[in-house]
Amino acid sequence: MHIEKGSSMRVIITEHARKRLKDMRQDKITVQDIIGAATGIPGRIPTATRFRGFFAKSGRIFDIVAKDIPGGRLVITIIGK
Repeated sequence: MHIEKGSSMRVIITEHARKRLKDMRQDKITVQDIIGAATGIPGRIPTATRFRGFFAKSGRIFDIVAKDIPGGRLVITIIGK
């Protein structure tokens, strides 16, 4: 797992999500884009939930599946559009 510390929330990116970043469909989506998207979701996420319509700095649209765990916000996967 890859762990990033945000300003107020810890974002944990699974190995699966990091591996998907290398796929063509997720091209030009960066770890910083994912951290920004994950920290921008307000409230608590008790179960794995898909959040749609984030924009990477490159302009690519993507979705993330995330869940809050005791250690922070877990990003399970990324889906590029």
